[in-house]
Amino acid sequence: MLVDHLSSAGWPTWLALVLFLVVAGLVVVIWSIRRHRDPKLAIDCDSPIDELMPSLSGLTQGAVYEGNTVELLEDGAFFEAMFEEIRGATRSVHFETFLWKEGVLGGRLADALIERRNAGVLVRVLVDADGGKKMGEDAARRLREAGCRLELHHPRHVRHIGVFNDRDHRKLAVVDGRVALVGGHCIVDGWLCKAQGRGNVRDIGVRVRGPVVHAVQAAFSENWVEDTGELFVGDAVFPPLAPVGNVAVHVASIKAEGSPPAVKILHHLVVCVARQRIYIQNPYFLPDSEAIDALCTAARRGVDVRVMVPSAEASDMPMVQHAAHRNFHLLLAGGVRIFEYQTCLLHQKVMAVDGTWCAIGSSNFDDRSFEINDEITLGLLDGALAKRLEEIFERDMQECVELDAATWARRGLWHRCKDNALYMFNEVL
Repeated sequence: MLVDHLSSAGWPTWLALVLFLVVAGLVVVIWSIRRHRDPKLAIDCDSPIDELMPSLSGLTQGAVYEGNTVELLEDGAFFEAMFEEIRGATRSVHFETFLWKEGVLGGRLADALIERRNAGVLVRVLVDADGGKKMGEDAARRLREAGCRLELHHPRHVRHIGVFNDRDHRKLAVVDGRVALVGGHCIVDGWLCKAQGRGNVRDIGVRVRGPVVHAVQAAFSENWVEDTGELFVGDAVFPPLAPVGNVAVHVASIKAEGSPPAVKILHHLVVCVARQRIYIQNPYFLPDSEAIDALCTAARRGVDVRVMVPSAEASDMPMVQHAAHRNFHLLLAGGVRIFEYQTCLLHQKVMAVDGTWCAIGSSNFDDRSFEINDEITLGLLDGALAKRLEEIFERDMQECVELDAATWARRGLWHRCKDNALYMFNEVL
């Protein structure tokens, strides 16, 4: 006990007791500030998901934006679209990412941003301090010398001691306030490849135009204001946006104090209202007990529930995959089909529900993303896009091994020990 230890070290017993009570009190205060009640995932609703957009957006503290166009971008096509938009920027470029590593892609992005800044365009770049620690001093120096605003989110400093574990995991770009790109792509050379072989990455993002771009810009501003104190206003960043298409979109990004974050509510809620099928592709799939129950309940009511993750051998974080394995038996027993992608790191964070609604963004299906990180997920009501994601899932099944409940139950003792040991650290992996 702390009191006994301090007393044996020469501290007066009363002073040791006071110190112990202060520390214990601070722990309780911090726990009380951070805690919230998770939603009960039992919803009495017979409406199809395509009629529930106001509910999905309202419960995630957002709004439905009508009149957008959405373009699905796989693998390296995401970056080609991003560079195309940056080259055409005339007023502002806002870029935010979690992971930026020195390399060909990082150099190309720095060059593109610097070129626009030299042309008089306002450039703001926000990189997570932990994910950007291998960004390279040359890229950071060049950006700043050119006049680009480069900020790091939660760098290691005493003023951030309470949020060292809180990371900015969003990946987005907003150009001239008129077009936004959102997905899971990181600034790492592995994302440039054609997704064949270890070290390469499969990913999916979207290019969005229309009124919803304001909501993506708002998500960027949330972290920018936190890290810099700067507010940006005017048509260069929030121009009038007329409808340009027919896709309804809502954005989940808010982490409300004392309530579950919006991305967690959204991912859990759609599982409860699905009626036909749920296809999930996610690199780090560690649902909590409520979500496991909801997925299994959906399967029992006849929903075709499929989950695709990278194998531990293909993942960049095999420890996370082993932590995920710990509860796979519950999902398999509940009727959820699980596929392990073998070829490379499957990094896309997408869901398709009932062939009419889908989600694309930065959020992993685990409590590090849902509870700790800053994330962004777009919910899209578009049958063509949802069906395209289903087709991608079915195509990727050809590179997968489907897990069998009986075979999984016979996996080796060492495998199971690793699964259980690593699961205890699932929120810090």
